Amino acid sequence: MFAEEQDLATLLEIQQLDLNIMKAKKARVELPQRIEVMRLRKKREEIREKLEQVQGLQKRAEAELTIVEDEDRSLSERQERAQEIIDASGSDYRKVESHSKEMAGAARRREALAQKILEITEQVDKIKGIAGQLEGAIAASEAEEAKLRASFEGEDKALADEVRELSSKRAELAASLPPEILKLYEKTAEKVGGVAVGRMVDDTCGVCRTLIDGGRLIELKASAPLGTCPACKRLLVIE
Repeated sequence: MFAEEQDLATLLEIQQLDLNIMKAKKARVELPQRIEVMRLRKKREEIREKLEQVQGLQKRAEAELTIVEDEDRSLSERQERAQEIIDASGSDYRKVESHSKEMAGAARRREALAQKILEITEQVDKIKGIAGQLEGAIAASEAEEAKLRASFEGEDKALADEVRELSSKRAELAASLPPEILKLYEKTAEKVGGVAVGRMVDDTCGVCRTLIDGGRLIELKASAPLGTCPACKRLLVIE
């Protein structure tokens, strides 16, 4: 493929910039503190899921407690009404006996309810305690993340600035390169990843080290100054 000498130099420079950009981006991702932050976030998400489950249990227990307390309150009101009727019954033995039985039945039921209220209340308190521990764990994790982020903020910013600077320079160089050469380079880089352009040295691909001979070598030299390695499919600068 025809290319000016300056185009080839620009192409190789663009490749070096791309490699440096990849290196800087990889360094950002692999910062030890960032990796720890991701671990904390994953763990925090697991804790939040547990917290949601515990909060669900708490809501159900509190709903059950409300039902039991409402029944107890209703029985208490029935007892009060029955007592008022008894007090107003005077010598009406049957009425007194009937409402006395009603009060006794309500009292027995309220004793059972009192035990149930105690059990559910203890259960709610236990669940609240677990929820509080989980909320504390989340808060502690968030505080630890904030410290970690502060510790690598400067290094991360420096790498981000480097990526922006390199990308800006790359854009300038890419604009000066013939569109067909840039398109071919970017298509090749997408396929092979990393190094997309090499030099042919002593009839050998400078990237994959494959010896090119025979008809393939003749075809490749015919495409000078820019061809494609028949083995690794990378672009080759042929001098």
